[in-house]
Order: sequence, then structure tokens, then C-alpha cells
Amino acid sequence: MRKKRSARIIKMINDCYAEYGKVNIIDIGGTKTYWKIIPTDFLISKNVHITAVNLPDTTAMFEDDELFTFIDGDGCNLVGIHDKSFHISHSNSVIEHVGDTWERKVQFAEETKRVAEKYYLQTPNYWFPVEPHFLTPFFQWFPKSIRIKLVQNFKLGWYEKKTDYEDAKTAVEGCDLLSRKELKKLFPEAKIYDEKIALMTKSLILVKD
Repeated sequence: MRKKRSARIIKMINDCYAEYGKVNIIDIGGTKTYWKIIPTDFLISKNVHITAVNLPDTTAMFEDDELFTFIDGDGCNLVGIHDKSFHISHSNSVIEHVGDTWERKVQFAEETKRVAEKYYLQTPNYWFPVEPHFLTPFFQWFPKSIRIKLVQNFKLGWYEKKTDYEDAKTAVEGCDLLSRKELKKLFPEAKIYDEKIALMTKSLILVKD
């Protein structure tokens, strides 16, 4: 899957470089670790610069270098970033974490499309039977009240047990997966690609190039 992901991103970078001689990418929720899927020498050769936007309480974890600039921001409201000021907008497993309201997802989608000419977005598939954050079969299909109870009583996936109700509720609401139908509504112009495991779609990739 990483190889296929990198191939699609590499194609977008090559196309932008051929047209502009450089490639400016905004990576919403981005990290340096993720970009190891593409050789650094390639990124440098294509004059790539990546501006990673993260919430203020996490940006301090990262340091700028020749490839990366890290800035504070909210992917649902990219204040100070002008329309189409980047060649590519990128996000990897982020849109499912912006909140469990449809309004927040719409805002994220609109900002993704506003700030760049092209975009690449990956997100887990709601209909894959194992929820990827709590690593529990069918977890995302249970009513929210049951999901909160489970988090209060068990260590699930990446999450320690959270006995406090509000902490458990925050954890559950912070992982709200989307279906293909919802993504088509948010990004009607995008091509959607399936990432499969055992013939089942684990995650979805949306590309506008």
C-alpha cells in the first residue's frame, strides 16, 4: 500500500515540477516520518517544499529543515493561507479526526480544495470491519454510547482505558470514519482509489490532479 501511495504522490510531484519547476505542498496534519515513503533525494531534486500544518499543541514536536516548515493551524480554518497558494494539498488519515459533526468535515474539505490546485487525501474506510484506531472489530458501527462504555472499560488499540466519561467521549468523537458515499459528497471532483486487504477496502484515497 505504501508503494502505491508513494507512486500516486510521485506522479503529482512530477507533473507539478514539469509545469512550475518547483512543488509547494501543504500537508495538513503532516509529519516528517510519513514522508519517508518517498526518497528524500527525489523530493530535493524536484524542488519540493512541504509546509505541515498542525494544531498548536503539537507543532512544537517538529523542527523545520530544508524540506519542511511547520506551522500552527486548524485544517478546518486555514487562516492566513491564500487561495491556491500551494500546488498540492495533502492529508493522510486526518479528516476522520476533525470532529464528529458533518459541518467540520465540510469545512476541512473546502479548505483542502481552497488552498491548492491539486489534492491528495487518504482516510480509513468506514465499512472496513476493523476500526484502525481502536483495533476492534465493528467498533465504528456500534452506537456512540456503547463505544464510550467500551473505552471506559478496556484498553483498545492505541487508546488506554479512560474511566472518565468525558475523556472516553472525547476519544470516541475524535475518530469518526467516513464512507465512500460521504467522501464523494465532500469531494465530487476527485478520483477515488481503494486500498485493499484480503479483497476488502481498508482505506480510500482521493486525488484531484
